[in-house]
Parts: sequence; structure tokens; C-alpha cells
Amino acid sequence: MGFADVLTDAGATMLNSWLTTRSYIVGTAPSQADVAVFKAFSSAPDSEKYPHAARWYKHIATYESEFATLPGDASKAYSTYGPEDAEIPVNPGKPEEKAADDDDDVDLFGSDDEEEDAEAEALKAKRLEEYRKKKEAKPKTIAKSIVTMDVKPWDDETDMVALEAAVRGIEKEGLVWGASTLVAVGFGIKKLQINLVVEDEKVSTSDLQEEIEGFDEWVQSTDIAAMQKL
Repeated sequence: MGFADVLTDAGATMLNSWLTTRSYIVGTAPSQADVAVFKAFSSAPDSEKYPHAARWYKHIATYESEFATLPGDASKAYSTYGPEDAEIPVNPGKPEEKAADDDDDVDLFGSDDEEEDAEAEALKAKRLEEYRKKKEAKPKTIAKSIVTMDVKPWDDETDMVALEAAVRGIEKEGLVWGASTLVAVGFGIKKLQINLVVEDEKVSTSDLQEEIEGFDEWVQSTDIAAMQKL
């Protein structure tokens, strides 16, 4: 038993099914078997209805000038090729319906697979939870900046000792005052240049400047001369 009449829907469907996993009628290269089946068609198969057969037909057509040289027995009819009786569905045009009690529907190993999947998911969840806890327990890196601030007095008569004492008197969590010096700016006036370290999340330098400028008895203005991340 080979292919049925390929000009009928049943025959074309059978061929299309045959070519679902094959590039040629037999073997791994074009042969007289492909030539015989190709010539059985009066025109190319419908590509929408029989996509695999149409793909095969288009491919074999490229060998048309070489048909006589292709290997195989050119005397055989196309119907000698194709599936055996056991490979032919009852209705080639319609998928065979499985019986309600088909043994193929019984998954003898399904329960084991489900148990393995459940164990794998549980293990995955456990490891994710362990990773989350480990990450939460890990100390966070505290972002800090070292700042050089200029504090300018009103004039050369400003009490710079009192000015610096007022500035250093500001205490905040995440603020550490460092070294300082007086820098001449002209006309006998000296500004206070002071270093400080701040934790970025806890101390705003703009707020700190505003607070220092609040000492308006001594302070005219402030500037950030330099800032660098630690």
C-alpha cells in the first residue's frame, strides 16, 4: 500500500502527513520516488491546506531538468511509495479520535513527576528565602562625602573664634567636623575654611549651610569649596 490518488483530498492529505517529518519521499536526497509522485500532480498542492506537500513540490520542481539523472527505478508508479497500511489513518482528512479509555491517556509516571516538580519548587523557594535573609543581614554600604566649606564673615572685625565655635556647635547624626583654617580674602578679612564628613542619607549640605548662615551676627555667607565621595 502506498499513496492514494494525490489529486483527491484524502491522497493529498496522506502525502502532506508523510512529508511532515521528511524532505523527500524516500531517503535523504531527491530520487525517482520524488519524480513519480511529483508527476502524479497536475499542479502544485494548495500551500494553505497542504503546507508540507507544497513545500516539497516546490523544492522538487527545482530538479525538473535533472529528473532523468536522479537515482532510483523510473518504472515504478508513485503509488508504490508511501506509508504502509499500519501508518495510514482511518480518515486521512480528519485526525483520528482517541477512544475514551485509550491507554495512552493514562500517565503511569505523572504522580512521580508531580512530586519531583513540587520538591524542586520547594527547594527553589527555600534557597530564595535564604538568599533574601542573607542579603538583608549583610551590612549596607554607607555613602559618605568629605566636604570643604567656606564660611565668610561680615568684615575684619568679626570674632572668628566665636564664629568657628558656633559652626562646630552644630551636631547632627552623620556629621563629623574636621580640621579648619583661616584663609585671607583681602582687606584684612579672613574666611573660615572647614572640613567635614557627612553621611549622604542623613545630612543635607544645603540645609547645613542654611543653618550656619543663621548665625547672622558673624556669618555673611557660605560656599561649598569642594566635595568628594568617600
